[in-house]
This record gives sequence, structure tokens and C-alpha cells, in this order.
Amino acid sequence: MASQNQLTVYPVWDKTVRIFHWVNVLSVLGLIAVGTVILNAKALGVTTDGKVLLKTAHVYIGYVFAVNLAWRIVWGFIGSHYARWSAIFPVGTEYRAQLSAFITGAKSGKPVGFLGHNPIARLMVALLFLLLSLQALTGLVLAGKDVYMPPFGNTIKEWVVAEQFTVESVKPYSEVEVDKVAFKEMRAFRKPFAMTHYYIFFILLAAISLHLIAVVATELRERNGIVSAMFTGKKVFAEKPFDVE
Repeated sequence: MASQNQLTVYPVWDKTVRIFHWVNVLSVLGLIAVGTVILNAKALGVTTDGKVLLKTAHVYIGYVFAVNLAWRIVWGFIGSHYARWSAIFPVGTEYRAQLSAFITGAKSGKPVGFLGHNPIARLMVALLFLLLSLQALTGLVLAGKDVYMPPFGNTIKEWVVAEQFTVESVKPYSEVEVDKVAFKEMRAFRKPFAMTHYYIFFILLAAISLHLIAVVATELRERNGIVSAMFTGKKVFAEKPFDVE
């Protein structure tokens, strides 16, 4: 074991995890920015055409976000040890052992170090992945219903188009050349997806804020490179982490 004055460098986050993290950060920031403008479009005086443009941009950023998230989900099954769901989700005997060590260390005043996510962070990360996944799924549905974009846009057009017209004639935010009854049914079907997307937006903002506060607090308290690890893939410890392989 290293002495208190000697720091040992440990690899933890592989390149795929680091790339996912920063692509996710950038795409989420973009989605939040555009989504906020969309939510306040009326107050900002945005025209219908402007709103269509904003939603189209929102969808394109959403595609990057969804593909990146989907790859990370796959990587959670085939990636390196600390990238796997078994090392992230707060379940299993390994997690219970880590939680017990974490609580014991906190009570004794001798905090236990963790190379991967600590037991509390695992709860937050699991929540974030759940919220991000729900936003991706509801967003893809809304992409088809609001601006008729893939993967469901053409199906929605076929649902609402009037019989004498072609699906190509259906345009976003227009009831021209659509069957009014079918369009009303589609809007009713859309509502729970839109409401879920709307409320998770605010829950996600709160969760991200708590996550950032916890990261900064942990960095200041432990000084093991939790922030820099998302650039270098490595953390430093004076004592061997509890969960090191």
C-alpha cells in the first residue's frame, strides 16, 4: 500500500466511456438550449416556420444524443470493467459490499476510496441513464409526430393524410391536406409522450445540477482527479481504492 505522501495512478475510464461522456455533455447542452427556446417560443415571438426550424435542429441534435446513448448502453455489456453495468447500477453483492464499506468509512471518519463510481454516485448515474433513455425514446416519437422526421415520421404522415393526397403533401404544423379526425387522434396519442418529455426535461435539469455539485464536492474533498479522469481516464489515490481490480 502506498504511503500517505505517495500517489498511485490507476486507469479507470476507457476511451469509449470518455468519448460518450463528452458527446453526451455537448448534445444535452444543445438540446437544453434549443428546447428552452422552443418552450418559450410564443414569448420570444418565434414564428411557425421558426418553430419548425428549431424543432428540426432539436431532432438532429437528438439523433446524435440517441445514437451516442445507444452505443453506451451496448458498451455497458461488452466494455471494460468499470464501464459495465455491473459496476454502475446499484444492485448485486458487489454493490452491497461497497455500500457497507462506504457507510463504515463515513462513520469512522476514514472515508473509503473508490476507483469507479462510489455507492451514492451509482444511484445518481443509474437515475441519469434512466432519464436520458426516456428522453431519447419520447423524443424519437415526438420527432415523428411534430415535424414528421424519422424513425416514425412517415408512419405518422400515413396516419393523418387525407385519402386524396399523398404523404409528401403533409407538412409540419399544418392541418392542410390532413384528415382532421385522424389528426386529432394523432395529437391525443402524442400527448402522453409530450408530457413525459416535458416533465423529464425539468427532472433531468435538477439531476444534472445535483450531479455536478456532487462531482465538485467530491473533487474538493478527495482530490483524486474525478474531473480530470474524464479526460485522461485515470485517477490518483494515496491508498488503494476499495473497488480496484
